Amino acid sequence: MQRVDLGEIEYDVAGKQMQEWVDERLAGTAEDRLFLLSHPPVITYGSRTAASDLPAETAGIPAVAVDRGGFATYHGPGQLVGYLVIDLKRRGVVDIVRWVEDGLIDALGSLGFPLVRRETPKGASSLVGVWTPDHRKLCSIGMRIRKGVTSHGFSVNVAPDMSVFHTFTTCGLHDVTMVSLAELAAEAGRPVPDDAAVRDAIAVSLGVA
Repeated sequence: MQRVDLGEIEYDVAGKQMQEWVDERLAGTAEDRLFLLSHPPVITYGSRTAASDLPAETAGIPAVAVDRGGFATYHGPGQLVGYLVIDLKRRGVVDIVRWVEDGLIDALGSLGFPLVRRETPKGASSLVGVWTPDHRKLCSIGMRIRKGVTSHGFSVNVAPDMSVFHTFTTCGLHDVTMVSLAELAAEAGRPVPDDAAVRDAIAVSLGVA
């Protein structure tokens, strides 16, 4: 799998590019790829998101409907976004979401942050993502699979403006507390890893060249 490092990209621009990336993978003109980037402030939400879960217009952050799984989440400066464009037919049967969860847990654990995944109780809102042992959510995951090729991916709160998460219902979970690596590092009295270190650790754990 190839690693592609990008800078800050407007969400709608990245969406159009993502469709091109998927088409290239379907056509066999590109290999599996992990795109690492960030977005200007935006809240994205899947089709199952209730209108009451979204922020009021007065919050001043655009909300954009997207074609991925999951509910509403925030993207913005200080957050690392990873888009995975992978041909699952060539990888064999794999639970892609669990694979991403495990990769993120391994990567961030290597940087000194112990994290866990959680099982979703029957009938409850999805707990997909990566969590601290005391059940604060650090990473969100939302993916789409079309013709066996994945798109969208994950986000890691490195050091974004966490106050934005208080303006809407995150991931369809009304009692979730979102957290960042910066906050966890401060609690532990240690420096927060920079964006480059987080990118490198994730790439290694996901087996990206």
